[in-house]
Amino acid sequence: MSADKSSDFQSDVIVVGAGLAGLVATHELAKAGRKVLVLDQENRNNLGGQAFWSLGGLFFVDSPEQRRVGIKDSFDLAWQDWQGSAAFDRLDDEDVWPRRWAEEYVAWAAEGKRDYVRELGLRSMPFVGWAERGSGSATGHGNSVPRFHLTWGTGPEVVRIFAEPVQEAERAGLVRFAFRHQVDELVLEDGRVVGVRGTVLEAADGLARGVRSSREAVGAFEHHASAVVVSSGGIGHNRDLMRKNWPIERVGPAPEHMICGVPAHVDGRMLAITEEAGGRIINRDRMWAYVEGIHNWDPVWPDHAIRILPGPSSMWFDANGDRLTGMAGVPGADSIGSMKQILATGHDYSWFVLTQSIIEKEFALSGSEQNPDITGKDLKFLLRSRVAKGAPGPVEAFKQHGEDFVVADSLADLVEGMNAIARGPRLDPAHLERQIEARDRQVDNAFAKDAQVMQIHNARKSLTDKLIRVAKPHKILDPEHGPLIAVRLNILSRKTLGGLETNLDSQVMGADGAPVPGLYAAGEVAGFGGGGVHGYNALEGTFLGGCIFSGRAAGLALARDL
Repeated sequence: MSADKSSDFQSDVIVVGAGLAGLVATHELAKAGRKVLVLDQENRNNLGGQAFWSLGGLFFVDSPEQRRVGIKDSFDLAWQDWQGSAAFDRLDDEDVWPRRWAEEYVAWAAEGKRDYVRELGLRSMPFVGWAERGSGSATGHGNSVPRFHLTWGTGPEVVRIFAEPVQEAERAGLVRFAFRHQVDELVLEDGRVVGVRGTVLEAADGLARGVRSSREAVGAFEHHASAVVVSSGGIGHNRDLMRKNWPIERVGPAPEHMICGVPAHVDGRMLAITEEAGGRIINRDRMWAYVEGIHNWDPVWPDHAIRILPGPSSMWFDANGDRLTGMAGVPGADSIGSMKQILATGHDYSWFVLTQSIIEKEFALSGSEQNPDITGKDLKFLLRSRVAKGAPGPVEAFKQHGEDFVVADSLADLVEGMNAIARGPRLDPAHLERQIEARDRQVDNAFAKDAQVMQIHNARKSLTDKLIRVAKPHKILDPEHGPLIAVRLNILSRKTLGGLETNLDSQVMGADGAPVPGLYAAGEVAGFGGGGVHGYNALEGTFLGGCIFSGRAAGLALARDL
């Protein structure tokens, strides 16, 4: 076994995990002149963790971008939406700190967050997206207005604005990275966390970002510091742990077929390790799996899945061929409501049925690699790919190569193709036709009683949606808008909403309700703050922001107190 090459660096703070939250905490500490040792079980190519793969959406409230397109937003409206979505109902215990985190975060999103990231060089696209449009109640789940601000440069740009100053601090001797260092234990002395022990994994320098890496041990390490920040991410690729914690009574049975929207190293190991050291895990049953997952025809990691970010116009059917009802039947409106209806059938998949006109305007794909024009900050490429006729290149590639896609000129042929890839009941074309025709009759007027058609009209009152996001209402069976397209939608694991309970300084709380001395947590491992800042539902554009907010809180608190 070889010696640990980072043993000569005496740090003030050890950060476990080089994802976004860990980078933010390290950035704040280095700014204050503190020395930081950053450990990560992957190689340097994975700097920034899951954030790199993200679309880069950020939740801002009453931003200049919103005001420029006529959106009226406020802290009061956003806080009402957050509370309605979170539905905090454990206020005597597990939701105490999450609710406090939520109020602080929404306030920061309304004043301070945008300036913070802009000072580091981040810019947003001029249009504002409308994710999680809601469950149909003013006080229930969902965003009342568009708040999804897409980063110009997507996830890699969000990572860059923190990675670059941290790498500068590395060159200055304030930061040391120790990659391929897997933490196995937190070191305790007299009830205080004073360091970490773990395994040095065999080198993987040439391995590309996201690719599964070896767990072959080649050494051991032990490092001590005044404090440890755990920022190791969630459990999104640990399907056993997800199924163990799955909220069966609330949303239905855990899916047998689950594809993964995060790399294999997102394993949740540090949750149990931190719990063993005295940290408290809360809200284990809260997680954010998507229902619009599709298998990647060109995968990076095992079971690599992509999420469709849909506009509201595709018709949504369960595995039996029955249309989803209410706002849960409107794509992009109520993720958990949709999940309940889908799993209630006893099957773990559903279907979109749409037209070529809809896919061209309304289909976006999650992931920085699926949006090369925006990720590459290439304006000419953006105009060619988004404004020109036809679906964006990555979407068209999935349509042509993706195993979940069926394209046909007639409904009978479409259903035949759907039945060929169904994992459950055979669909009846006549049953689908009746439902589609009933919906199609609703688009003859600029008003309707159908919840989905009403939502389409409502969405197009937003300038951004009308221009670039929501197709003009039309009949699904109108051949002028064809061909017809069906997409088999799978359950996609992504985010865990519960985690390590933390106070507003990101200190990990113990079972006795007091902070565990020397122990901090930030990012998804802490439920993006507090142990569950989102409650039961997320408003989208809030995951990256939660990593930034909680990592910043940990860094500022430690810089102040050490």
